[in-house]
Amino acid sequence: MIRGSVTLANPTRPELVPLPVSALADSGAVHLCIPEHLAIQLELAELERREVVLADGRRRTVPYVGPVEVRFGNRRCRSGAAAPAAEPGGEPRKPEPADERGDAGERRKHRAPIDAGSA
Repeated sequence: MIRGSVTLANPTRPELVPLPVSALADSGAVHLCIPEHLAIQLELAELERREVVLADGRRRTVPYVGPVEVRFGNRRCRSGAAAPAAEPGGEPRKPEPADERGDAGERRKHRAPIDAGSA
């Protein structure tokens, strides 16, 4: 896993200021995850709700928001993101979005590639 700085933006609301954030990239992950407060600041729309598996094994259904633009250096991409609310006590949850792809009912879980911390 690698920590770095990225910028998050809402491509449907160019008048909003993009947010520079510290991010954790996991090369084995396939989903983006951002804290709820960043989704609110960027005014990202809830597209659907998705099940995630928390680091402690608990399952939660959380908003999946977007589109969100992720910028790193001279690169950028657009995606959706899981946006879990903070746990009681103010600590953000660190989910692993559950992805049920596979053959013969095989269940694979993938962790979020970017866990954007507070700005």
